[in-house]
Amino acid sequence: MLRRLYEWILALAARPSAPYALGAVSFAESSFFPVPPDVMMVPMMVSRPDRAYRYALIATLTSVVGGLVGYAIGALLYDSVGSWLFRLYGLDKGAETFREAYAHYGHWVILLKGFTPIPYKLVTITSGFAGYDLFWFVVLSLITRGARFYLLAFLVGRYGVSIRTILDRHLNVVAGLFAVVLVLGFVAFRYML
Repeated sequence: MLRRLYEWILALAARPSAPYALGAVSFAESSFFPVPPDVMMVPMMVSRPDRAYRYALIATLTSVVGGLVGYAIGALLYDSVGSWLFRLYGLDKGAETFREAYAHYGHWVILLKGFTPIPYKLVTITSGFAGYDLFWFVVLSLITRGARFYLLAFLVGRYGVSIRTILDRHLNVVAGLFAVVLVLGFVAFRYML
């Protein structure tokens, strides 16, 4: 099943709809979807390294726009949707502590956690919940998400053939490692609260 998904993403990269699919996943990941856009972006970049930076731009912009939806969930809907998402991820008990940390370290929280495997939707929702300045939220989100996705584009551009060989030969291992990193991101976020 994983191999079929990988092959589908590689085939998708050749279609005109590829940027739209990437944009949709990147948008959704920043507000509610649990799977990061890297899962789609890496195979697309490997398949079309000439479009790697274009894909990075699309992921950056749609991630920030999706982050605004996450921010709105935290600011306007925290008592219903936002708290439900935090409970779903087991983070509801530390949300208030995390909110207080924004008073002192909000800019560092956004910059550092937006670049790491910690789910970005948790940062966006909490930023809205904490009432973090919207202008700075957008600026810092552009910086951190752009840095993450453009670094990925650079690495694929530089090591794309090697990356594709590794993915073709060891897809299950790479997917397993990625899943472990994703779970560790959730755990790290939970214990940082």
